[in-house]
Amino acid sequence: MPDPKVSGRKSFPYWHVDAFASRRFAGNQAAVVVVEEWPDDAIMVAMAEENKFAETAFLLRDQTGAADWELRWFTPMMEIRLCGHATLASGHALLDRDGGERITFRTRRAGILEVSRSGAGYDLALPAIPTQRSEWAEAVALLGAQPAEIWLNPDRYGVYLFDSVEEVMALAPDMRGLEALGDDQFICTARGTDTDVVSRVFVPGGGVDEDSFTGSAHAVLTPFWAAKLGRDSFTAFQASQRGGHATCTLKGDRAILGGSCVTVLEGRFYSDG
Repeated sequence: MPDPKVSGRKSFPYWHVDAFASRRFAGNQAAVVVVEEWPDDAIMVAMAEENKFAETAFLLRDQTGAADWELRWFTPMMEIRLCGHATLASGHALLDRDGGERITFRTRRAGILEVSRSGAGYDLALPAIPTQRSEWAEAVALLGAQPAEIWLNPDRYGVYLFDSVEEVMALAPDMRGLEALGDDQFICTARGTDTDVVSRVFVPGGGVDEDSFTGSAHAVLTPFWAAKLGRDSFTAFQASQRGGHATCTLKGDRAILGGSCVTVLEGRFYSDG
């Protein structure tokens, strides 16, 4: 699809999608933008900053034959290595527009990702991200509460296991202190009541103090909780202000996240770049 120019400006197909949500104004917001060639990185950061969502997904037809589309994700600050909810939103937007049962995305750091239809929603296949038992006293002090266990991954994902939902809900972290530690995900989790697992996710170093729903965090939680629960599938709720639900299934080296999406806006994004 060519990019028409309006008054000298480039124009891109654009969707605003609420991902991991069964209704509008829930789950996590993502912008999805289809391009004919990659804009400069600075332009994509500027477009993401204009959206002011946690992430904007940029899609380019894959020319290698490895997947249907090439996919990159940008926050209002930077390009990131993996974003689950914006991948689900991308699959929703394109499958809704083009039809079909599944769609694949080639990414620069996370390999080939897939979104497929599943009932009234979708399944998102992400790499299952392992963690190892560890300690991080500085992060614990900034979270403001002592977890029962800490599990870390070298790619800056951390699971902080608490004994109860109440402890997770009461957390009031020092966001600026956590931000100074770097671009880490602080995934605070406990056994749930209405769902098997509850979490809150803080990523202040990536520009998001508390994320609404974090697909990549659930790619970490899937192998973590599968081992804790002694079964491969469970239900999960991310207890942010907007809230978001998923089913999580460990399948080999993949974390399969099931969830729904709702389109809020469809149109075109105009850029001078």
